[in-house]
Amino acid sequence: MEWNNKFNYPKSSRSIISGSRHYSLDGSNLPSVTSILKATQSEEDKAAIAAWKERVGYAEAERIKNEASSRGSSMHSYLEQFILGKMNLDLLEEENQSKSMAEEIIDNGLKDKLNEVWGAEATVYYPGKYAGTADCIGVYEGRETILDFKQSNKPKKEEYIEDYFLQIGAYSLAHNTVYNSNITQGVILLCTVDRLFQDFKIEGNELINFQNKFLERVEQFYHQLNK
Repeated sequence: MEWNNKFNYPKSSRSIISGSRHYSLDGSNLPSVTSILKATQSEEDKAAIAAWKERVGYAEAERIKNEASSRGSSMHSYLEQFILGKMNLDLLEEENQSKSMAEEIIDNGLKDKLNEVWGAEATVYYPGKYAGTADCIGVYEGRETILDFKQSNKPKKEEYIEDYFLQIGAYSLAHNTVYNSNITQGVILLCTVDRLFQDFKIEGNELINFQNKFLERVEQFYHQLNK
């Protein structure tokens, strides 16, 4: 794994505007990719989330959400430090769930596969439309790639993670537009709390399809905003 600082990723600050997270870039406030996806959820998805909260109880649902958020942030931090070459996980004394999950992703998804790194936790944006933070950008198994790291309480099926693919579509489209890169692959590396590793890939026309789908969600977001 080699670092190649071939692209100059912008510095940004984040703020909440009208209830949605925005990135401040060059005087512009751009909505985040995740905020756009949340604001344009289908009625079916909203109903499913509401039914889950009703089933487990609102207090328990909030606890599960906060626990997952904290675990995910910690896991991402371990992975970022590994990619930056600032941390040797073997030398860490403490054993915790987030570290164990990060190790699974490193051993099964990054070692010997991530050839070149262009950026980690890098801000990418589509001018005038949206912005977001990509977990890792570079060359993966010989191809220009956006990588996204995920954690989960249980294994995922491909048909239930469309939002993950839409995120990949958003980041790859933004990067190709601004930097004239040729990212044709997105890779999601996921680990469950039980240390089950999964990886999902989208490429070629399938990736382009998700880029276009995300642009439709962007237009829907701004339409709702203008109303």
